[in-house]
Amino acid sequence: MNLQNHKDSILEEGFTIINDVFSVKEIEKISEAIQNIDTSKDTFRKSEDLFAIRQFLKEIPEVKDLIFNENIKKIIGEIFGDKYFVVKSIYFDKPEKSNWYVAYHQDLTISVDKKIELPNFGPWTTKQNQFAVQPPLNILENIFTIRIHLDDTDENNGALKVIPKSHSKGIYRPETIDWKIEKEEICNVEKGGIMIMKPLILHGSNRTTNGKRRRVIHIEFSDLELPEQLNWSERMN
Repeated sequence: MNLQNHKDSILEEGFTIINDVFSVKEIEKISEAIQNIDTSKDTFRKSEDLFAIRQFLKEIPEVKDLIFNENIKKIIGEIFGDKYFVVKSIYFDKPEKSNWYVAYHQDLTISVDKKIELPNFGPWTTKQNQFAVQPPLNILENIFTIRIHLDDTDENNGALKVIPKSHSKGIYRPETIDWKIEKEEICNVEKGGIMIMKPLILHGSNRTTNGKRRRVIHIEFSDLELPEQLNWSERMN
């Protein structure tokens, strides 16, 4: 696995795709662990269109060893170095009949343990006693996201679409996208593959048209400590 070109792609384009990171057997084990959980908790969101688990690694600690296999450890170590830790994790399941559409956006908030007034931190939101805040730009620029695909994903079942290089333009309001200069790219990822992206890349997804489900584990990493008494709420080494 030559990772230098993936490292270059993340820096320049804002994302990369690496297939064959998990075996079929590993994906089955992860799926089983997810199926065996109590879904009545606050961190779970269930509707006909979407099933989501926030604080995924905290809620299902037994998946941790399955997710951080040798391939993932090597990818994180070689591309980002050994100082990075988990700061957020979510599991998304868009079922077969889901017509969930996500407009272009950047991921602009981080999950923290409390709300305190700090310069350049804000606006704040609170969901189910979880605090989220938009931090200063340097913190957002430092994060990277790994999306693990439990299903084959392409343009027919809501694969992520991105605008390459948009991660390097700071806060970029989607309504100001100039389509004369920007191009869209669909990120097809095979089952067992991953997509690595910078949260500031403009991304969205279309509705599914082929009735195939799309399950993704979304994990964010950083190597920065937050200022003063503020802590990452899901921090995990």
